[in-house]
Amino acid sequence: MMEPPEASSVDALAGCLGHQFADPTLLREALTHPSVQLSDRGTARFGYERLEFLGDRVLGLLIAEWLIERFPAEPEGALARRHTALVRAETLGEIGQKIGLGRHLLMSQGESGAGGRDNSATLADACEAVIGALYLDGGIESARDFVRSRWAQVIDRDQRPPQDPKTALQEWAQARGLPLPRYDVVGRSGPDHQPQFEIRVVLPGYPPVAALGPSKRIAERAAAERLLSTLASG
Repeated sequence: MMEPPEASSVDALAGCLGHQFADPTLLREALTHPSVQLSDRGTARFGYERLEFLGDRVLGLLIAEWLIERFPAEPEGALARRHTALVRAETLGEIGQKIGLGRHLLMSQGESGAGGRDNSATLADACEAVIGALYLDGGIESARDFVRSRWAQVIDRDQRPPQDPKTALQEWAQARGLPLPRYDVVGRSGPDHQPQFEIRVVLPGYPPVAALGPSKRIAERAAAERLLSTLASG
């Protein structure tokens, strides 16, 4: 069974996005979680995966365009690090949380009961889908307006280009003639739709450090960041 969002949720979110959809079906599709059965999707032909696919590409382009304008003196490498930080799932999940995207999602009762409306990965996927819907309905300008309004504080969060913790740890090890860090999967828990990975990072000569995350990539970043903090304090 499907657990519907609040009444008139699609219209409410459209108001929050600042865009009047000519085709509201696009926004409904962007809000439809894959857990919703085809017979319960109403006017939405698909779940949000297709629009998520499009929104990912649109967001990447818009952020790249904005970075070129915002940081005219920075080289490509610095812009690439900023871009990675701004389009990663964690940032998208943060944006989705801020606009209250979770309460507008159409999802199964099981998914909702398991905390799906607050799941960062789900919010990230749906946020990309919303960007895709804005692009299809209102063109690049509508998508750009949303991205620039919601990423405005995030883009100026770091005065210097952020560095991925895994890259920083690798460079730290190389500068000291050490082998590259090794990342091992220690365990996996939780249901398939909401997994939790435990990753341990091993650097010869130092105690291994482990961290948790909803994906291997996120858990590896968290472990690297934790080890960097340990090295800095030691």
